[in-house]
Amino acid sequence: QVQLVESGGGLVQPGGSLRLSCVASGSIFSINAMGWYRQAPGKQRELVADITSGGSTNYADSAKDRFSISRDNAKNTVYLQMNSLKPEDTAVYYCSAKGTTTRQGYRSEVWGQGTQVTVSS
Repeated sequence: QVQLVESGGGLVQPGGSLRLSCVASGSIFSINAMGWYRQAPGKQRELVADITSGGSTNYADSAKDRFSISRDNAKNTVYLQMNSLKPEDTAVYYCSAKGTTTRQGYRSEVWGQGTQVTVSS
């Protein structure tokens, strides 16, 4: 079984910063892409940023210039550094892992439980 556990969410004032972390556990050999999505109340889940095992990154327009995604392949961990946060960044942030090869087989997509980020004064 592959599990993703997020941490680092919380309440922050506008203009502040947060760093989210997501650790993948299980008998993992490799993960193709890891990423962060978010879902605000009443809205669909949307991509924030993702990163391949080779380090190629992709950002939503709303995240460019403010957020930075990074990854430690040896630790099966992905990070999201969020700066200059705005109230519209308020959402539940979910970690995803795509293309995971484990001792038990292949998992095309795995999701974490989510961590709440609230940007408010």
